[in-house]
Amino acid sequence: PEETVTSSFASFIHAVRPEHLSKTVCHRSKRMILDSIGVGLVGSTTHVFDIALQYCRLYSSVAVSSVYGKPGVKLSPTLAAFTNGVATHSMDFDDTWHPATHPSGAVLPALLAASQMLPPSTKPNGMDFLLAFNVGLEVQGRLMHFSTEAHNIPKRFHPPSVVGTMGSAAATAKLLSLSTAQCAHALGIAASLAGAPMANAATQAKPLHIGNATRLGFEAALLAARGMEANPLILDDIAGCSGFSAFYSIYQPKPLSTPNDHHEFLLEKQDIAFKRFPAHLGMHWVVDAALSVRNLFINYAGSFSPSLIRTIVLKIPVSKYINRPFPISEHQARHSFQFNACTALLDGEVGLSSFTESSIHRQELRELLDKVVVEHPEDNVANFDKMYGEVALLLHSGDVLTGKCDTFYGHWRKPLSKESLLKKFRSNASHVLPEGKIENIITMVDNLENLSDSSQL
Repeated sequence: PEETVTSSFASFIHAVRPEHLSKTVCHRSKRMILDSIGVGLVGSTTHVFDIALQYCRLYSSVAVSSVYGKPGVKLSPTLAAFTNGVATHSMDFDDTWHPATHPSGAVLPALLAASQMLPPSTKPNGMDFLLAFNVGLEVQGRLMHFSTEAHNIPKRFHPPSVVGTMGSAAATAKLLSLSTAQCAHALGIAASLAGAPMANAATQAKPLHIGNATRLGFEAALLAARGMEANPLILDDIAGCSGFSAFYSIYQPKPLSTPNDHHEFLLEKQDIAFKRFPAHLGMHWVVDAALSVRNLFINYAGSFSPSLIRTIVLKIPVSKYINRPFPISEHQARHSFQFNACTALLDGEVGLSSFTESSIHRQELRELLDKVVVEHPEDNVANFDKMYGEVALLLHSGDVLTGKCDTFYGHWRKPLSKESLLKKFRSNASHVLPEGKIENIITMVDNLENLSDSSQL
């Protein structure tokens, strides 16, 4: 039969082998796995995670899969994936790729839960796990590259709720050793389970997008394994009958070549962004710009004195859901250019404690927010590869101090060092785990390809 885009993806998922993973891909994906586990662990301390866990424990009949941050608590595999996915995005602290999505959180929880679900005789080893994780990343990245719309900060739907669901289906299909036909059906089923509107950004519902993506993709693979079928052309652009193209106004799919001796994964060419503090990725530009101008201000005035500031000008791209002048909740604050810039100016840093209720409602912070004016320069586009953040302080004296950031520390053009990534992981994990277990996880992930049973992770 003639090859289709969908069949090419299914063939790739089924045929790709561990030897196709380069040293660079293994290194980068292990960094992603470690960071995502740490983010999930600290996320297990949040209120939205508690809600998700309470819900899932109502339905947990086959409790075999572990939950982040809750020793002794187990759920059914798909609900464990859902709960851990919620934890991963509960603080908006998880990694971000380009085109824009959060790739790890949509894949890793499903693979962790599936590894524990499988019987001892069929447990995947660490290399199987690493390969399946990269299959999930690859499918997400390829699908996003089919649309120019996907390159910009989203307006209609949250990308991981769409491509993340497909990536989870692909990753678990690989881990479960599904046939080529079953892999195609898993993608088709996942497409019917995908999607979430951007209107729920900056609310407690947004972490559900990651939880649902990893859970529903997992369920799609399980359904396909049991014989459920779906449209075998789900990824193809068929006139008059939308498949995956329903999510994008411009959609130009291309076949994914079956790997023979070599396959270059997208992660080889496009590194990932790791966040230094728990907020929307766009905030990292304005925070670094604000910290830069804060240093100039201290050199100018001897200390940071808000009373000397008449106006704070933020030059940012147009993106409605992260332009929030006066956020009143932690989730709104994580999605507010204004809040993050002013917090960085006031405190000299942004961290976990910045988003507590007491920090959000400080009078001195409100007074700074009152001084903010937003501008949208035409050259500052809503694209994580091209945007910049600029913070200008207009002083009562008439002087103007300006800080600008076009590449923050942690961006794929300026990756976190090994030391910085480990510092973040240790800090996050320490909220729920003792030091010994934290170091065990670091060692296990660093040597993942040598792990005989990935369920140990």
